[in-house]
Amino acid sequence: MVLREAGMPQVEEKDQRNKSGSESSMFASLAALGSVVVASSCCLPLLPFVFAAGAAGASAFVDKLRPYLLVASVLLIAFAFYKYWRAKQCNCKPSRTSTALLWISAIIVLLFIFFPQLIANLLANILAGKS
Repeated sequence: MVLREAGMPQVEEKDQRNKSGSESSMFASLAALGSVVVASSCCLPLLPFVFAAGAAGASAFVDKLRPYLLVASVLLIAFAFYKYWRAKQCNCKPSRTSTALLWISAIIVLLFIFFPQLIANLLANILAGKS
């Protein structure tokens, strides 16, 4: 009976490590998405009707930071993939949500890096009601 009780905390500890690894890769994916949105705000002001007065000043300021924010996005995505790979090495299965969020984040970051003007034009047309 003593051996069973001694093994229980190890199982609970392993479950806690699995959850924290999954949460940290999810956080890294969300942080990468946030930084790429901020980096692209020079081309794509968010909610232009609400923030029209400050959008020009904010986009001019963020435009100077764009290279650093893009590097931060790539580094955060790389960190998230590392955490995902590391979880697999420890025989911890990442959740489907964190896996999907990681891949969607990576695709969105790459699209915003390589096609910022195309995405800005597409979203401008959608917001203007053009097809």
